[in-house]
Amino acid sequence: SNHTHLVLHIHKALSDSWDTEEVIHRWHRLHKGTLLSHQFLNPVQRQHIPEFQMATLAETVEVWRQRLSDISWFMRSLNEYIAREANREDECTGRFWEGRFKSQALLDEAALAACMAYVDLNPIRAGIAKTPEQSDHTSIQYRINAARTGKTPRYLTPFVGSYNDDRPHGLPFHLADYLALVDITGRAIVPDKKGAIDGSVPAMLQRINITPMQWQELTTQFEDCFHHAAGSESYLEAYRHRHKLKRLRDKNSAIRLFG
Repeated sequence: SNHTHLVLHIHKALSDSWDTEEVIHRWHRLHKGTLLSHQFLNPVQRQHIPEFQMATLAETVEVWRQRLSDISWFMRSLNEYIAREANREDECTGRFWEGRFKSQALLDEAALAACMAYVDLNPIRAGIAKTPEQSDHTSIQYRINAARTGKTPRYLTPFVGSYNDDRPHGLPFHLADYLALVDITGRAIVPDKKGAIDGSVPAMLQRINITPMQWQELTTQFEDCFHHAAGSESYLEAYRHRHKLKRLRDKNSAIRLFG
């Protein structure tokens, strides 16, 4: 009840395409902005802003653009809002969250699927829900309710089956396959007991080349298995070189769980 699990995708190309006005509008939805940014949004006042102030505003907007696609700033805004609301309800002050958030980079489809299922099944592992559709405040419940009426949740990334030119941004799985896999996994998760997935391997596991035993460990111990990044060994090595890291402590987990 005092922490959240989130799976996020940074669509940097989209944020880079926003014009100055779009960035300011989005920033104002979260923060007060500056006197200059509010003047810019007023068509009449904008005409009287001198050139040197427009240059200052342009620099500020670029900072805001970067922050609007930064996970740390996202978590800062989210956590501050929740903490203020919780303290207001409890009529108290002080820290609400136990500590700073931690994150792992999801490097391939298998890691993405495992982390999503781990997050969606969190209430079942904790023993506060018996099925995915009964798991309040989860994406899986939101998707199931929307699917029943033939809709796609507006504020969640859609399932596109596979990447293509028409739909380059989306979850590279079929919704039906994912829901079936989470349902099977949820039935095998019993608090304080070690369950097992049925012997017939679900189609989605076959596609991402993970055995039921590996999947079971990933969806119950994902946070314990990975700390910086999750994915196959080749993706981890590429991640290590890109970030100029000497070593990654999660390499053995990647080899054992992703092959």
